[in-house]
Amino acid sequence: MAGQPKKDPVVSEKKKTKRLLHWEKWYKFAFLLTIYDMIAVNAAYFLALWARFDFHLDDIPKASGYLQAWYQMIPLCALVSVVVFYICRLYQSLWRFASFNELLRVTVAVFSNSLLYSVLITLLFRDNLRSGRMPASFYLFGMVIQYGFILGIRFAYRFVLLVYGSVGSGSGDRILLIGAGNAGQMILRDVRAAKETTGNVVCIIDDDPKKWRRSLDGVPIVGGRDEILRSVKKYNVNKIFLAIPGATAEQRRDILNICQETDCEIKNLPGMYQLVNGDVYVSNLRKVSVEDLLGREPIRADMEEVFRFIQGKTVLVTGGGGAIGSELCRQIAKHDPRLLIIFDIYENNAYDIQQELKENYPDLRFETLIGSVRDSRRIFDVFKTYRPDIVYHAAAHKHVPLMEDSPCEAIKNNAVGTYKTAYAAMVNGCQRFVLISTDKAVNPTNIMGASKRLCEMIIQSFDSKIKEGKASEIPQLFTHVGEENADKDGSGHVFEDVHTEFVAVRFGNVLGSNGSVIPIFKKQIEKGGPVTVTHPDIIRYFMTIPEAVSLVLLAGTYAHGGEIFVLDMGSPVKIDTLARNLIRLSGLKPDVDIKVEYTGLRPGEKLYEEKLMAEEGLRKTDNDLIHIGCPIPFAVDPFLLQLEQLMHDAYANRADIVDSVAAVVSTYHPIEKGNAVKDETYFELLEQEEAAAEAAEKEAVTV
Repeated sequence: MAGQPKKDPVVSEKKKTKRLLHWEKWYKFAFLLTIYDMIAVNAAYFLALWARFDFHLDDIPKASGYLQAWYQMIPLCALVSVVVFYICRLYQSLWRFASFNELLRVTVAVFSNSLLYSVLITLLFRDNLRSGRMPASFYLFGMVIQYGFILGIRFAYRFVLLVYGSVGSGSGDRILLIGAGNAGQMILRDVRAAKETTGNVVCIIDDDPKKWRRSLDGVPIVGGRDEILRSVKKYNVNKIFLAIPGATAEQRRDILNICQETDCEIKNLPGMYQLVNGDVYVSNLRKVSVEDLLGREPIRADMEEVFRFIQGKTVLVTGGGGAIGSELCRQIAKHDPRLLIIFDIYENNAYDIQQELKENYPDLRFETLIGSVRDSRRIFDVFKTYRPDIVYHAAAHKHVPLMEDSPCEAIKNNAVGTYKTAYAAMVNGCQRFVLISTDKAVNPTNIMGASKRLCEMIIQSFDSKIKEGKASEIPQLFTHVGEENADKDGSGHVFEDVHTEFVAVRFGNVLGSNGSVIPIFKKQIEKGGPVTVTHPDIIRYFMTIPEAVSLVLLAGTYAHGGEIFVLDMGSPVKIDTLARNLIRLSGLKPDVDIKVEYTGLRPGEKLYEEKLMAEEGLRKTDNDLIHIGCPIPFAVDPFLLQLEQLMHDAYANRADIVDSVAAVVSTYHPIEKGNAVKDETYFELLEQEEAAAEAAEKEAVTV
């Protein structure tokens, strides 16, 4: 077939030769095993007859015909045994991995063979036997001895490996295995059987007290997780294998945190699916990643529901080249959209995702467009040309310290850009508009968070006006009046059938995204440090990019308009702990090999972020980890007028723009620049935030 690489005849011949040698080795082994079985079965019955007469051949009466019957049965016995053993597949197993299944098959084969032997020797030699049959002990002892011979040779190799593994080489890795369940047993076997593995499992940890002070395949189970540190020292362990696929993410995190206190290399068996598939091997253990330390179960979105929602629709992703936007494009591409539109101002990112989608989804119809959401004429032209059904609005300035230095740009791009995009979606028949928000929008102390709270208020305002049938009262914002005017003829017809549903999705920090601390820490570690943390007590919620995107896609399917979707991201993580764990995962010691320095909170930075405001409360969705925050009521009309003034202040680059934003966003409490740590008002706010979070948790309701 054209385009396929040509096969190297030399390589192909080597592979063929290797296969032939493998088959030749297997046939030799099966042949030798067959010869052994023929001898072993006949020898077993001879020993049974010999034992019956106190191990004296002369005591066997010649007139009884016992010895003659056994002798004449030798060829038939050998033939029948081989046939029975072949049917029971005793010549096809890999006996180095012999387990209960092989034991069961040997038992069935020996019992069946003994039964046939007893019937045949009785029927064929009844007339030649003095009593018409062989002694009863002959049948019984013959089966038992035969069972020992057949089972012994097949498990001999396995037994040798077990003995060798228990003794250990002394120079290999000394492994502590966590988990004495099925997965742990499989890993233990593979460690002993794998030729490339020079390690030796010296002890096992399991939290089940019933297993303590017992052993698994000869390896002692020394106790629960509290014994990890002591056992590492006692047994001189240098590797730790986690084989607990059924543990929750929180349990795994707690165990890993203990393991991180050692200098051992740590590897983890990822999940239950490998245990279910029987795919549990040392080679499948992977190094522990920072995601394993978050202590939260992954979000499992019902992508079938997302597929039904997106299939056959035109989807626009603003900021489509960014970390979140590009992942949105990847997942949308899997769900058969009619057309995907990637819109971004940064051409390099847009080009990268364009080339990736071309390679991975050759049948996907998509357009890659360059432009700014701040440009009314450009964004209106995109909506008029392509008429998107769904919009995922990911375009935003997100870097907190940079926005503190350029607050007007945060308002122009985040707030005004969202407004213009939302307005274009509304008047061009868009079905759903999904805003990507952040937990920094909750009680913001920085201009970036305040600008994203403005975005949420914009979404709520649009939804409120549309539901009231007053879409025409939403002012169109632009700094230049031109072709983008939605109601150019003044008839108002463009507002007669507005049905766009506006929602927001709020989540925390995303691992691996642009500006995330993880890539920054990794670069600092690669350079030899120091790793810089702003404050030893600062904490954040974290999630992975695919999880964040799954939530955004789900928001589009759950939406009815006006909701703010909130992800339950589990327990927050101390950034200091995260940094130290990353250093340990790199095989280094914090404050020894890599120094950790505290630089002080940056302007506008909180010690921790909240997921919702106290006034919002929570409602559950069909997904237990996705909630809906009830929007805080505010006066829509005055807000829309204030927003228009904010736009003019931002484009005028007014120095007091922060004060103007604070007048609009009542929950915004800016911290004076340079006083990020010492500002007493900030710490008063922290106490208020803690009380607000507790109150919101108590008032949570379920739909």
